Formats: sequence, structure tokens, C-alpha cells
Amino acid sequence: MAPTSVHPAPASSDYDVPGGTPEFISQELARQFAATAAARDEAGGTPQAERDALRRSGLLALSIPRQYGGLGADWAQVLDSVRQIATADSSVAHVYGFQHLLLATVRLFGQPEQWEPWWEQTARNHWFWGNTLNPLDTRTVATRHDGWWSFSGKKSFCSGATDSQMLVASALDSESGRLLIAALPTGRAGITLNQDWNNIGQRQTDSGSALFEKVRVEQAELLLNPGPLSTPFSSLRPLLAQLIFVHMFLGISEGALAQAREYTLSEAHPWFKSGVERASQDPHVLTRYGEFWAARESVRALAAEAAQRFDEAWRQGETLTAEARGRLAIAVSTAKVVAVRAGLDITSGLFEVTGARATHGALRLDRFWRNLRTQSLHDPLHYKVQELGEWALNDSAPTPSFYS
Repeated sequence: MAPTSVHPAPASSDYDVPGGTPEFISQELARQFAATAAARDEAGGTPQAERDALRRSGLLALSIPRQYGGLGADWAQVLDSVRQIATADSSVAHVYGFQHLLLATVRLFGQPEQWEPWWEQTARNHWFWGNTLNPLDTRTVATRHDGWWSFSGKKSFCSGATDSQMLVASALDSESGRLLIAALPTGRAGITLNQDWNNIGQRQTDSGSALFEKVRVEQAELLLNPGPLSTPFSSLRPLLAQLIFVHMFLGISEGALAQAREYTLSEAHPWFKSGVERASQDPHVLTRYGEFWAARESVRALAAEAAQRFDEAWRQGETLTAEARGRLAIAVSTAKVVAVRAGLDITSGLFEVTGARATHGALRLDRFWRNLRTQSLHDPLHYKVQELGEWALNDSAPTPSFYS
């Protein structure tokens, strides 16, 4: 069922947030974000006005079912809104996609008495959720007390934590070494979000570090039942994360291709040996655009198929089998591999069809490649290819982890 029209929360902003369907709002916000994307890429830091526009748009509750005050979109619609925003600004698309990933995380790992009120308050109060989970960073330790826990340590790659109202955080039990995951208010005493993100791409994701200093965590804030990756259904969490990346990479590729096309048609000159009057007639330029098109369409088809399969798996809930989850993992990994490879070719190859003048620093057309290259290193692609090889040759599906 398609979500109903959104009525944005009243507030002042630098952006004009319209009402209408979520698809229309995503498209309109993407159009407006595109006008400032290059300058904000250079500046880095928190995209405050853009985050506030998303708050006012109602899209932060797009994946929340209607009975909890959300818009009740299916995952294919949510992922497509991530793609739409990524065509203009993949940093904003990143934190927006993680919003829905983290809302899914508390649902998949926790109990209704935990996630139901969190969902309701998110929809009502336009909460942003931030990520301080990063299970590969084991520097944060959880210490048990009488009826509560304390988290102490540091976390890296904390995307979207700045300017959030809630965090999903993890720590290792100091006694057992077990991974513990909790949902906490960002403003809780002892949490410091460091402004130390200065990477070449995704420069406005605030993916720096967080410091936890004896942060009190109530027992009811721990996501213990069913817990992380304990059932086929709870193991959908990493597949959703990978699908968000797939749609983000597709959006980056589409944004890069659109800007390259505009430049080729209006600014580029044909090479003197081409024998044609316009760059749009150059046979080498046409060949590259044909390759870009075929690659982009391949990603689009694989992404759509994987999103549809994810929706089917989500609807099965706790009845989802390990076998069905494994087949979905293969579809997602296939889309991820093709999305990265096609995206890197498009975002670097665009300069072959625009020419030397397109490297002018003010255009910052390199941001598409920098953004995709940076985020595609989130987990090594060759391990995804190896998993596909195990499936193709040995009928062996990937073992659930936080990255597969």
C-alpha cells in the first residue's frame, strides 16, 4: 500500500519543504540539495539545514508503520527515497538511510515494549537516530552493575550521531566478551561526539568518533531478545545496510551521469581528430555513454529485484528461514558488487566525456567518485565476490555477520 501524503511539521528553514507524496518530497528535496551540494562538500561539517528539512518533511518516519504514527512505506519505497536523495547529495542520503536502518535495528534486535514507544516518539517528535554501533571497533566496554550497565570507551565511524536524538550503541561485556547493543538518548551524560571526520568523501556524514565515559545504560535499553543476528529475521539487519549502500551508489551514479550529460551537451568540445562539430557526436564519447547507460541499468534492475525480495523476507517475520535469508543475501551481494563496480567506472569515467575543463575545482565533479569510493570501502568488495563464488560453485550461502 502506498503511503499517504505527508504534512510537514511547521518550522523555519533554508529549504522549501512541500507537502505531497513521499516520492514527490524526496525528488523535490533532492533538487534543492543539489544546488548547494558542491559547496557543502568543500565545507564539510554537519548539514544542519538539510537535516532540519528532512525532519520537517516527515520522511524520517517513512519506514514506521502507520499504527505508530509513521507513513507505512515498504522497504522498496524507502530505499528509492535514499536513491533519490543520493543523486544530489550522498552524505545526506547516507545519514537518512541510516535513520531507517537504525529504526529497523531496534525492531529486529529488541522487543515490542522497547521499539514501539521509540517508533511512536520518532514519528511524533521527528527524531533523528545516529549510529555508534560499529561492532568491529571493540574499544568500548560494558560493566555490569546492580540492575544497570555502564559503557566506557571510544567508537569510530559514528555516522549521523551529531544532531541526533537517539543512538544505537554497542559495547563488549567486560566479563563474557559478549556484544551488547543498546538504544540511548544522544544527550545522556558521558557521551561526547567528536567533530573529527575529515575524509575525502561523504564529508557531511559526521562519521567521526564518539567517547563514552561511564555512560549509564538501563537494562531495558539493551536489545537482548532476540538480540543481534540470533535468528534469520534478526539477521536481515546487515542485508538492509547493504541495500542502503546499493541504492546510495545507484543514486551517486545517476547524479554523476546527469551532471556529465549536461556538461557534455553544453560545454564540452569535440577532439580535433574526431571529425565532428559537437562533443555529442564524438564516437568515443557516444561509446562511453552507452557503457555508462548499460552499467546503470544493470544496477537499477538488480537493486529493484533485491529490494523486492527484502520486502518479501521482512513480511515473513520470525517465520523467515535460514535458506530464504541466504538466497536474499546472494541477491543483495550481487547488487552490491555490480553497483560498486559500475559506480566507480561512471564517476571516474565521466571526465573522459566532459574533458579537461570539467576538472575545474569549483565544479567539484570529483565528489561523486570520492563519495562512492569512500563509502564502498565500508566492507571489502572482494569478500562479497568470494561469497558469490561460494554460492555459484558450492551452493554455500553467506554466514550471517554484520557485513553479510
